[in-house]
Amino acid sequence: MNNVTVSAAWLSDHLGDAGLRIVDASWYMPAQNRNARAEFEQAHIPGAVFFDIDATSDGTSSLPHMLPDEATFAATAGALGIAENDRVVVYDGAGLFSAARAWWTFRVFGARDVVVLDGGLPAWREAGLPLEQGPASPVPARFDARLDREAVANYENVLDILQSGAAQVVDARAADRFTGATPEPRAGLKSGHMPGARNLPFNRLVTPEGTLAAPEAIRASFQGAGVDLSRPVVTSCGSGVTAAVLSLALAQIGKEDVRLYDGSWTEWGGKAGAPVVTGEP
Repeated sequence: MNNVTVSAAWLSDHLGDAGLRIVDASWYMPAQNRNARAEFEQAHIPGAVFFDIDATSDGTSSLPHMLPDEATFAATAGALGIAENDRVVVYDGAGLFSAARAWWTFRVFGARDVVVLDGGLPAWREAGLPLEQGPASPVPARFDARLDREAVANYENVLDILQSGAAQVVDARAADRFTGATPEPRAGLKSGHMPGARNLPFNRLVTPEGTLAAPEAIRASFQGAGVDLSRPVVTSCGSGVTAAVLSLALAQIGKEDVRLYDGSWTEWGGKAGAPVVTGEP
C-alpha cells in the first residue's frame, strides 16, 4: 500500500515545513454554480495557492481541461511557487473530487511527491483549523515538467485496447449514465459506454466523510465491478476529473499499471464512429 493521502492533523503539524506546498484544486460542475477561485479567496488553508484546472489546460482543444503541454504546465506550476521536488499536498472544497485530477496532473508532469488531503477543506474545517483569506502571493519557482506519456491514454489507445483486450477500461460515471438510462449532462454526447468497459462510480471509493475508502474496500469495489486487479487498467469518466479518483484509489493499493483516458466520454461520446453500447456490461 502507498500513502497517497495525508490527514488534516498531519498537514496542520507540518504547516511551514520547507519544501511543503499546499494547493487548492477545487473545481465544480457548471450546474453547481460555484466559483472555486472566489471561494478560495474567501477561505483557504494557510499558505495554499489556487490551481485552476480549466485555465491550466490545452487551449487548442475543444475538449474540457485536457492536459496542457509541458511548457504551459511548467509555467503555471512555477508561478504558483512549486518545483518538481517539493512535497505537494492537494485538496478541494468537496472533500475528494477534483483534487484527484490535480494529484494526477502534477504526477504525470513529473512532481515526485504529491498527496491529497483526505477529506479536503471540509475535514480541515471540521477539525477547527485556521483559514486565510485573500489571493495567494507565492514566490515563483522553477518546475521542470516532463510528461509521462505512458500514464495518459488517447482515443486511439483506448480503441486499440478495447479491440485487443490488452487492458480493462473502468468508467467512473454514475451507473445510469454508463448504461445510457440517463442522458449525458453535456449536450451532443451519445449515451451509454464503450464496449467491454466496466463501471465503478467514483463515489463508491469515497466515504460519507469525503475521505478515500480503506484499501480493502477499494479492492472489493474494483473486484465487485468485474475488474481483475492483476491486469492493466485505463480509467475514464465524463471529462477526465473523476477518472482520477479511480486512479488515486488504485495507487493507494499499490497498482501502477494504470493510465487515464484524458478525453474520456466527452471525446468518445462526441466522436462519430466511436463504438457505443447501452445497458449493463
